[in-house]
Amino acid sequence: MSPVQRLHGVFLGSHAVSEGAVTTKQLKSGLYRRLMRNVYADPGLSVDHALLARAAALLMPADGVLGGRSAAPWFGANFASAADPVVVLVPPDSTWRGPRGVRAHRTALRSCEVMTTEDGLRLTAPLRTAWEVATLEPLPAAVAMLDGMVRAGRLDLDACRRDLATAHGRWRRARVEKVLPLVDGRSESPPESWVRVACARAGLPDPVPQFVVLEDGTFLGRVDLAWPEHRLIVEYEGAHHFEELQIRRDDRRYERLVAAGWRVIRLSAADLRDMDAVVRRIRTALRPLEPTG
Repeated sequence: MSPVQRLHGVFLGSHAVSEGAVTTKQLKSGLYRRLMRNVYADPGLSVDHALLARAAALLMPADGVLGGRSAAPWFGANFASAADPVVVLVPPDSTWRGPRGVRAHRTALRSCEVMTTEDGLRLTAPLRTAWEVATLEPLPAAVAMLDGMVRAGRLDLDACRRDLATAHGRWRRARVEKVLPLVDGRSESPPESWVRVACARAGLPDPVPQFVVLEDGTFLGRVDLAWPEHRLIVEYEGAHHFEELQIRRDDRRYERLVAAGWRVIRLSAADLRDMDAVVRRIRTALRPLEPTG
């Protein structure tokens, strides 16, 4: 079996050449995709953050460990982008800096906080991954990743709270204290999490994620976010919502909801570029209606 096959399509160019699996000419010709210095991949593989984490794992020192956003994909939260540096944890006295595209984070790890996957990747265990996510990521991104880990059944939120309770004096404990109360595994996508965080930071009432709308026992739909007492719904529409068949389905569903007295705010990726405007729309919709007459 070639080095390419052994490493799931990600390999060190120098090793592959020395073992005769590829030639230097093939590497330079662009036949394989260059991910990092001396690390290549089968061009058929999708370049996401998890693939880049695999690349970094081939370069990190023996005491290095994938952590934070770069361990999260193995626990149900592959939400970091390919543009985000891969996070590698190394001991406090390590001099390794990593290649371009890698962030070396110096910190002490206990043996119980490190695990090895079936294919040999060293990464932080879920609880420690959650801590690094909470301390290193911006608040909305941290909440989205932890939501995903909880939803996937890979992170015990109660265990996180117990960990926090005993973490007196630990680095950036205050950041974790801000993140954990916002985590809700019912959210099914990062945009839902981002909107929830924006509402919380603005002092708005908490929405119910993935709310099931029933009217007189009739199921009208399961919606991303809802404020039932205000009969307000917020729906995020990803790219698949703009396919012709899905548009018709969505329109019929929204018509049923509106007919039943619900108000619906529909958000797209473009809307999320201005979260302040999103919050203003929601705040306005949550205000009590002025009496008429």
